[in-house]
Amino acid sequence: MKDFVASFGKLNCDLLFAGMPRIPNEGEELYAKDFKLCLGGGLPATMINCSRLGVPAKLGTFLGGDMFSDFARGELEKYGVDYTAFESKEYPLNITCAVITENDRTFVSYGGTEKYSDDMLEKIYGVLKGAKIVAMQEKILPVYEQLKKDGTILVLDTGYSDDMSIDNLKDYIKIADYYTPNIDETEKITGTRDYKKALDFLRDYLQKPIVKLGRDGCAGFDGGYFVIPEIEEFSCVDATGAGDAFLAGFITGLFRGEDFRKCILMGNITGGKCVTGVGCLTEYLTNDGLNDYVKRYFTKIL
Repeated sequence: MKDFVASFGKLNCDLLFAGMPRIPNEGEELYAKDFKLCLGGGLPATMINCSRLGVPAKLGTFLGGDMFSDFARGELEKYGVDYTAFESKEYPLNITCAVITENDRTFVSYGGTEKYSDDMLEKIYGVLKGAKIVAMQEKILPVYEQLKKDGTILVLDTGYSDDMSIDNLKDYIKIADYYTPNIDETEKITGTRDYKKALDFLRDYLQKPIVKLGRDGCAGFDGGYFVIPEIEEFSCVDATGAGDAFLAGFITGLFRGEDFRKCILMGNITGGKCVTGVGCLTEYLTNDGLNDYVKRYFTKIL
């Protein structure tokens, strides 16, 4: 049996300024009530959360000799993630400054755009090869195509962008076993916020499509439409990393061989727990904690 999950992606370091009264105006300085330096979102965060849930996780990424790379190495080792780091011609990490107010959050980010040579793609494939499940992003398509031939379960997660479209993503969605867009991403791809119409659109590509509905839970189709509601006891403090945490819970369910709807419930639980603290990795569940929530909510929701 394949005994690990894996992903490739750039690490993110977040500088979080929390408790801000508002967003500063140009030329103005405001002081935050709280500050944190932590690893940010993306597929590396999903692998960290999988590791916390007791799922062996491997990560391919970029690191350098800068202070943020040193910080990231320490965090990956602390969380028990098996990682392989490649040298980057660009700045090796994405750096984000987040300003968090009572009502919302604003980001300023920096990160280079990598170009992947055939040699680099082969190295990345070597890291991911043999995984039971690989979390995908909209890069390194040739690697994912080879993994699909190997029989790897592929789970696609995308970030929102103004120019995202089905034409840009269809080559990835076609080979994915699962795709986990939120409602805003779904609207860009399908042209509708009606989750049933969106699920019908995605059924042309996926047997079991998903649409994350934010506070309304997560919709899916498995022969019939359904919605798994959010976990009401979780109060949102900061939504940063909710999608990455959802993905970790969902992948953990797949790794265990759980029913599709139960996998989504697990994603709702881990995603809901994440938003109760500032930063995408601050609040989380261990394997025992997730199991406790599943027992409490399984019969109530499913």
